[in-house]
Amino acid sequence: MLLKKIAAATVFVWGLAALTGCNAAETAGKPEAKPAATSSSKPVAIVNGVAIPQSQYNLLKQDRIQQGQPDNAQTEAALRDSLINAQILAQQATKMGLDKDPTMQTRLDLVKTEMLAKAYLANYVKNHPISEAELKAQYDKVKAQMGTKEYEVSHILVGSEAEAKKIIAELNSKKAKFEDLAKKESKDSSAAKGGLIGWTAPSNLVKEFSDAMVQLKKGEYTKTPVHTQFGWHVIRVDNIRDLKIPPFNEVKDQLRGQMEQEMVKKEITDMRASAKVE
Repeated sequence: MLLKKIAAATVFVWGLAALTGCNAAETAGKPEAKPAATSSSKPVAIVNGVAIPQSQYNLLKQDRIQQGQPDNAQTEAALRDSLINAQILAQQATKMGLDKDPTMQTRLDLVKTEMLAKAYLANYVKNHPISEAELKAQYDKVKAQMGTKEYEVSHILVGSEAEAKKIIAELNSKKAKFEDLAKKESKDSSAAKGGLIGWTAPSNLVKEFSDAMVQLKKGEYTKTPVHTQFGWHVIRVDNIRDLKIPPFNEVKDQLRGQMEQEMVKKEITDMRASAKVE
């Protein structure tokens, strides 16, 4: 639905939500792999004279476990096979000169840049932990913004005030049902459902829309058109109920992830501001 806000915190350069891979919500409760072995450890395998170091295996295992794979013999065997297969294919690619291909060189450079960016962000988040008090303060702030009620709401979105006034006149005269007018006239994707948006809290909607919505009682519609950045609306409240907000302990990990994303976004913005980009 056009009116739903898109949280800016989830928009990142290079898809940084994926790049960070470091927020506590993703890793909480998951087992950690054993520390990487030293270079003197026995290799995982030797393929055509080339040793696959134990450190590569340990790193791959750690990634897989954090992604939810079980830490068992089957997983270990699959990881070893994966590394052996990759080494065989890489050796063959080198024999064919594919490692000298300009596109491949560009890809390798890009991977290096992305991995270094990931390492920096992981280190930044690790060194700037969010305290329990900060999490609770943010929870209370969001809770206050959401209010105490949620609304089942429908609307008809048109391109002009005159069109909206015409629809209101038809509703006032009872010549047409709201749902039928929505299906016929509304420019929003909710038209197919008779204008139904569904249950939502006022904080999830643009201000002009939510301000008008909360003034309505159950079954009422706006008697004057409501203007937002999306166009002109006729709004109807179908139902109202108390808003049930999950307790702090149930959402604090998710909240920590969101706050870390905001923190990362600010760090990138600040670094961009001081960087010389030509």
